[in-house]
Amino acid sequence: MAALTNTVRAFLTNGVTDLLHQGEIKRRDLRENDVSIKIHYCGICHSDMHMAHNEWGMTQYPLVPGHEIAGVVDAVGSKVTKFKVGDRVGVGCLVDSCKKCDHCTHEIEHVCREMPTWTYGMPDKISPGNVTFGGYSERIVVDDGFVLHIPDGLDLADAAPLLCAGITSWTPLVQAKVGPTSKVGVVGIGGLGHLAVKLARALGASVTAFTSKASKRDELIALGANDVVVTSDAADLKRVTGTLDLIVDTVSADHDIMSLIDALVFEGTYHIVGAPSTPLKLGTFPLIMKQVRITGSGIGSIQSTQEMLDLCAEKKVAPIIEIGALKDVNHLFERLEKGDVRFRFVLDIKGHFE
Repeated sequence: MAALTNTVRAFLTNGVTDLLHQGEIKRRDLRENDVSIKIHYCGICHSDMHMAHNEWGMTQYPLVPGHEIAGVVDAVGSKVTKFKVGDRVGVGCLVDSCKKCDHCTHEIEHVCREMPTWTYGMPDKISPGNVTFGGYSERIVVDDGFVLHIPDGLDLADAAPLLCAGITSWTPLVQAKVGPTSKVGVVGIGGLGHLAVKLARALGASVTAFTSKASKRDELIALGANDVVVTSDAADLKRVTGTLDLIVDTVSADHDIMSLIDALVFEGTYHIVGAPSTPLKLGTFPLIMKQVRITGSGIGSIQSTQEMLDLCAEKKVAPIIEIGALKDVNHLFERLEKGDVRFRFVLDIKGHFE
């Protein structure tokens, strides 16, 4: 305990035009319900890049991005019983909530009615006047209710992207009660989509991957898809009309969803987790005649995230990642913006600060 310091090295940005660079931040004192974590790895999410560049108009600087955090406990508060020094743990997109509203008391704290405290760039309710700093740093202090156990069967680097991309892909499957008799379609096989394929297969479902490029067919079958549909081929789309119980759409670019909705069975579900910048266009009669449900979600609860991590350990599900050096984060942002990643970047945090 005495060896810990509030001053922590981190990679941060001070403004829209400022590159991420090494500096120092302050972490709060360890409270009785807190867990201090030495960060080993942190995934890069698209939202890290958007926030660093203030593309959503809500960034508070200085900003330390990172909400796919995997590491090892190095200290715990006096009332912490779920974790001990040396435990392998993770922190995802949120680090606090009101803990009192009906959502929080029913274990869906990620949709807290008073707004969750996101892992970075948010006012810190526990330290008034301060903002939260993320995982591009050597250590983080988090309320124990928002810390996750990383099972022994999961590599720490592999676990990091599961804490955002994984749970985002997992939630549609849970809500739809996907199991061995389910037929699931996945649109957009990138950071989210490739995990949706893997997780749906781990649950026993038959999976159809939708892609705009016929050249990706063999790669998607190798990834685990049972079938591949090329969306630019009208005959291929028609082939799967009325065959899928659930479609998980991970695409964040403008695209036509009506041709994809045709692939659903009567009362099937189209679940959106991507976030296009322009509104999606819907034709009402196909929805009315097939009684299709269109829904969406962001991440998921702490409990659901833990269940997903446990399943990944049991079923040997891991994202396809490229580990990069923290010092190269600005270059990795450039590659991410160009789509030059297969399928998630993970920063080596421990290796930088050792």
